[in-house]
Amino acid sequence: MTMSHEFRPGQVIDYPYLWAWQHERGETEGRKHRPTCVVAAVRASNGLTHLALLAITTQPPQGDRVALEVSDIECRRAGLVDLKRCWIVVDEYNYDIVERSWYIESDGAILGRFSKAFMIKIATAFAEATRRFSRRVSRTD
Repeated sequence: MTMSHEFRPGQVIDYPYLWAWQHERGETEGRKHRPTCVVAAVRASNGLTHLALLAITTQPPQGDRVALEVSDIECRRAGLVDLKRCWIVVDEYNYDIVERSWYIESDGAILGRFSKAFMIKIATAFAEATRRFSRRVSRTD
């Protein structure tokens, strides 16, 4: 698959995110497309692009979840203008390989991009959550 753009941390894309709880129940497909943040994009020596994707949701996090609220200005930057309030979940992620993905369109639009300052907060919270406990859902199967 030839990609029309490079993926970069902070970009927000439309993606059929599969929650860890759905994956644990044996589900293999995300129930709906949702805005999803690229938290890491790594181009391997073989030319494949590996992504770690974080879900953006309008549901406030439950007590045991780790999420950051997205400010109004960051929502606008990310192209999330239709959302009144939203959170980016950092204690689980979807792992996908762009060039082999069943879910990433080659001409898929980038909805927007978070600021560098907010991405540092997201990456820091993601790294901390990953050290303690993280639910990785591989979408490469």
